[in-house]
Amino acid sequence: MKIGVIGTGNMGAGLAALFSGKHDVFIGHRDPAKAAELAHKIGDSVQGGGIAAAISVADIIILATPYLAATDVFSAAGDLEGKVLVDISNPVSADFSELVIGHETSAAEEIQKLVPKANVVKAFNTLFAQLLPEESRQSNKLQVFIAGNNDQAREQVAELATSVNLEPVNAGLLKNSRYLEPLGAMNIQFGYFLGQGPVVAPAWVKA
Repeated sequence: MKIGVIGTGNMGAGLAALFSGKHDVFIGHRDPAKAAELAHKIGDSVQGGGIAAAISVADIIILATPYLAATDVFSAAGDLEGKVLVDISNPVSADFSELVIGHETSAAEEIQKLVPKANVVKAFNTLFAQLLPEESRQSNKLQVFIAGNNDQAREQVAELATSVNLEPVNAGLLKNSRYLEPLGAMNIQFGYFLGQGPVVAPAWVKA
């Protein structure tokens, strides 16, 4: 698979590094030099450049930016028709203490409205960057909850998760992001406000 990662923060860098061993990765940023610098740091097999360039070559696009930065990304995105666009965001306030939208909509649904021709999928929003390297997970197979309206897009993201030793969980339609985003916010509470550190993740367990 060809994976475009938009963003160079902790999650963007962590996902780019994770996928680089198994897939072709192109990092995109509004400052192409910043993306190229991160790509060089990760390894020779990773490329970096502008946002439109990353999107144009990708089978799956990972939107690894804060929710409120999505509009800026799409203004430089180019053609997204038919693309699988994975939103990993949790729409939290600046101090991470609460969600800024929810109940009747979600960040993923609002992003789908912005790019109606793309297939938006919610995934990876319940994992901290610190748990992305395979060696950090030890024997635990962490779950990735995947919600989206397009069955094929959901399956592609599930294959991507499986390829890096994560366990995909089908979370149904994109509207279920209304539940996944509060779950991600609760994980932030556990990690940063309740003393457990950014080394925890939720799991759906069958009894």
